[in-house]
Amino acid sequence: MDEQNIDPGLIHAIFKHVWTRTALEREKNDRNEAPTDADFVIVGGGAGTAKKNRSTSGILYPNSNALKLSAELIRIFISEAVQRAAAIAEAEGETKIEATHFERILPQLLLDF
Repeated sequence: MDEQNIDPGLIHAIFKHVWTRTALEREKNDRNEAPTDADFVIVGGGAGTAKKNRSTSGILYPNSNALKLSAELIRIFISEAVQRAAAIAEAEGETKIEATHFERILPQLLLDF
């Protein structure tokens, strides 16, 4: 199987988006207001950003080793999910993996990780 790596810059962009959204939700909850879609925007460079970011708003950013490790963990998780779903599909005599195969393996996969 051809192993492809996940770009740590993509992982950083996803983390940053989630952290920003969480921070905005906390601010809204503190003011007892419901967040709107207009409040959620991706801040900063994007997936290809490799600059070291220092937080001025209280949001912490992981170092490059943490991003590489997170990317590798996600790659292994996805690879394991596909292999388990393929085994279920093969046991059923199917040649394609479908969403129902993933639904069946996800509970145990999440417990294993």
